[in-house]
Amino acid sequence: MSRVGALHHVEVWVGDLDGAEASFGWLLGALGYEPFQRWDGGRSWSLDSCYLVLEQSPARTSDHHDRLRPGLNHLAFHAGDRAAVDALTAEAPAHGWRLLFPDRHPHAGGEGVYAAYLENTDGFEVELVASPVASS
Repeated sequence: MSRVGALHHVEVWVGDLDGAEASFGWLLGALGYEPFQRWDGGRSWSLDSCYLVLEQSPARTSDHHDRLRPGLNHLAFHAGDRAAVDALTAEAPAHGWRLLFPDRHPHAGGEGVYAAYLENTDGFEVELVASPVASS
C-alpha cells in the first residue's frame, strides 16, 4: 500500500519520443527504473510504486519544451552518493545530456547540496542529487 500523498506517476509530453526515450531511458535505467509500459506514442519506466511516462501525444500544441516557461522546470532524482552522481555526470553526454551551470557544479543548488543539473537535447532538465554525507 502506498503512502497517501506519495507521487503516483509523472507524465511528460515530448515532441520527439525516440530522442526522449534514448536520453531518459538511459538515465532512468541507471537510477534503477525498469521499463514498465510501451505503446504507440508512449513509454514508461517504474521504480517501486511510482512511474514516469514519456508520451508524444497528438493533442500537444507544440513540439518544443521550454523549462523557463510556466510549467515543469525540472525533475529531481535521488542519485546515490557523490561518486554515483559524478559517474552519471561523466557518462551523461554520451546519452544526449549536457551539464548545466558547469561553473558552479556540483554546488549549483547551494553549498549544502551536491548535485548535477543536466539538460537533454530537447531542453528537459533533471537534477541528480547526492545523498547527504553522514557527519561523524
